[in-house]
Amino acid sequence: MMKLKSLMAITALTAATILPIAGWAKPLTVAIKDNLTGLDPTNVNDTLSQTSLRLVYQGLFGFDEDMKLIPLLAESYDSNEDATEFTIKLRQGIKFHDGTDFNADAVKVNIERLANPDNGLSRRSLVSMVKEVQIVDDLTVKLVLDEPFGAMIASLAHPGAMMISPAALEKYGKDIDRNPIGTGPFVFKNWAADTLEVVRNEDYWKDGLPKVEGITIRSVPESGARFAMLQTGEAQFVPGFPPELLEAAKKNPALTVEATDSIVEYYVALNNTKEPFDDVRVRQALNYAVDKEAYCKIAFSGLCKPADSIIPEMLAFHVPAGDYAYDPDKAKELLKEAGLEDGFQAELWAVSNTENLRAAQFIQQQLAPIGVEVEVVPLEAGVATQRIWSVDTPEDAEVQMYYGGWSSSTGDADWGIRPLLYGESFPPAMFNVAYYNDPEVDSAIEGALGTSDPEKRGEFYADAQKLAWEGAPWIFLGTAQNISAQSNTVTGVHMLPDRGFLLEEAEFTE
Repeated sequence: MMKLKSLMAITALTAATILPIAGWAKPLTVAIKDNLTGLDPTNVNDTLSQTSLRLVYQGLFGFDEDMKLIPLLAESYDSNEDATEFTIKLRQGIKFHDGTDFNADAVKVNIERLANPDNGLSRRSLVSMVKEVQIVDDLTVKLVLDEPFGAMIASLAHPGAMMISPAALEKYGKDIDRNPIGTGPFVFKNWAADTLEVVRNEDYWKDGLPKVEGITIRSVPESGARFAMLQTGEAQFVPGFPPELLEAAKKNPALTVEATDSIVEYYVALNNTKEPFDDVRVRQALNYAVDKEAYCKIAFSGLCKPADSIIPEMLAFHVPAGDYAYDPDKAKELLKEAGLEDGFQAELWAVSNTENLRAAQFIQQQLAPIGVEVEVVPLEAGVATQRIWSVDTPEDAEVQMYYGGWSSSTGDADWGIRPLLYGESFPPAMFNVAYYNDPEVDSAIEGALGTSDPEKRGEFYADAQKLAWEGAPWIFLGTAQNISAQSNTVTGVHMLPDRGFLLEEAEFTE
C-alpha cells in the first residue's frame, strides 16, 4: 500500500507573488479544470460536479479529509449480522435551505426517489439494493435490503446519495437540477456555464461555520490560466493543480502545495461491442503498445504509478492482477493474429482540458508505430456526458475509445468494479462505457455483493480483478497523485484521495 504523502510546505523564493486581496470577506474562489455538468447530485457522473455540490448538499454520512467515513445528517447506525437491515438515527433540529425539516420522511423520499429505476438517475446503484425504507419514528429510519451488502453505509456516504429538500423536489421536479436546495453550509445563488456561486448559510447547523461569505467555483480548462489566477489572487485554491507547473509553484513563497497519493486510476475504455475492440487480442495488443512508465512521465510529470490492476493500490481489496509490459513487437503479433497486420483507425474521445488532451495525444503517438491511427476528439464536459453516459442502448453508443479516470468515492472496491465493469452497468444506468460483459467477472462481482464477510468479499474481488485484467476492457494506464495549490492566506481547504475536495471549513487568515 502506498502511504499518503505529507504536506509539502513551499518556501523557495520566486519573483511571482500573489497580489493582496482587498476585503477578506469576499467569497473564496476555486479554479477547477472542467465545467460542472449538473446540480442534481443523484444524476451527475463526474467527481468535480459531485464534490462541488457538497457546498449545498449533505448526506447521511460523508468523509473527512482523510476519506474516513463520518456521520453527517445521521447521528449513528446499527445493522443486523447479515447486513440486510440498517437502522439509522438522524440528527435533530436540521432544516433544509427552504425552511422545511430534515427528518425520516425526507430520508424516505430521497432514497426511494434514487432507488426507483423509473426515475433514471445515474447514481441509482448506490441504493438499488434497498427493498424498503421504513420510518421507525421522526428521527429514525430502517433500510431493508434485498440481499446482504456490507458497503451500504459507505454507499450512503457517496455524494450521489446526498439529501434534497422533498418540498423542492415536489416544486421543481426534474428542474431540481437548476434549483438545488439542501442542508449544507452554503445556499445556492447562481450557476452559469463556467461558474457556480453559493453564499453562506446563516442558519447552518454546525456552530461557527462557514467562515467565508461565499464560494465561487470557476471552470478553467487551460492549466496555465488556473495557475495565473492563483498567482494574481483571482483564485485562492486550485484542486487538481497541473503537475507540469508544480516546480514553478514550489518557487512561490505565497503558495502552499500539497501532493498526495490517490485512489484515481486512469484508463482508455475500449468499446467491446465495436470492431475491432470486440477481439480480446486487439485489446491486449493496445495494452502492450503503451509504455506506462512514459505515460506517467508525460501525463503527470512522473507523479504517477503504472496500473497493476483494474482498481488502484490504495483501495480496499486491491490485488496485483498482472503486467502489460511495454512490448510493441508483441502488440504487432497480437494484431496479426487478429487479422489486423496493417492496423486500423479509431477515434479517441477525451474531455477537453490541458491534462486530458496531453495524455490522449501521448496515447495517439504510442499506438501509431503498431499501425493504429488514432484521431483525438476533444469534448466539453457537458457534451461528453450526453455522448458517452446518456445513450439509451449499446447500439446507440458512438464511442470507440475514451480516455478518462475513475475513483471509488465510497472508498470501497464495489463502487469501482461494479459500475464500470459489470455486465448490467451499461450507460445510462451506470458507467460501463467499455460495454464489457464477461459472465465470470459478473459472477465474481455478484459473489462479493452477496456477502458481508470481508474475507469472502476479498476473494471474489481478487477473482474479478484478475479476470478483467486478462479480458482487457481498457488500456490500463496508471494511478496519479493528487496535487493541489492554495494561497497561504487560506486555511481549511482539503483535496480528497478521489479528486474531490472539502471547503466547509475554508477561512481567510488575513
